[in-house]
Amino acid sequence: MATQLKSLSDFSHTTIPSASPYRFAIVTAQWNADITGALYQGAYELLVKQGASPENIISVTVPGSFELTSGADMILNNKKVDAVICLGCVIKGDTPHFEYICSAVAHGITNVGLKYNIPAIFGVLTTNNQEQALERAGGKHGNKGEEAAATAILMADLQRSLC
Repeated sequence: MATQLKSLSDFSHTTIPSASPYRFAIVTAQWNADITGALYQGAYELLVKQGASPENIISVTVPGSFELTSGADMILNNKKVDAVICLGCVIKGDTPHFEYICSAVAHGITNVGLKYNIPAIFGVLTTNNQEQALERAGGKHGNKGEEAAATAILMADLQRSLC
């Protein structure tokens, strides 16, 4: 596998604009908290590094990844933000629960973004085991929270450029 030894959180191929003109929300699942907490830290730190004011970052938690869609919907219905970042982690088990949750969350996040015409970013790890999740939450494959934050900035900037 080509990504086995590579950090996937490499932004050298793109320029990430300043986040200073934008407001963001980060919705983080509490389930698998050690992993989602690392994703949150990566996202938050990248937003601030790129110029977002901490006062322009709304942070909320929801019980699990399934609730990310509802959390994002509540934020977009009640707050003025330029993008919402949804962070979670679903680890495959022995039942089809994994497939149902992953599918519902992916569709739900897409739909909530389309409903409000505001970028809703899918920052949910869908891994086979805990080790893979840790590798993507600040381990050898980078931090998918950072990638989600970079995507949020790029999409907020695209949205503004089209207005």
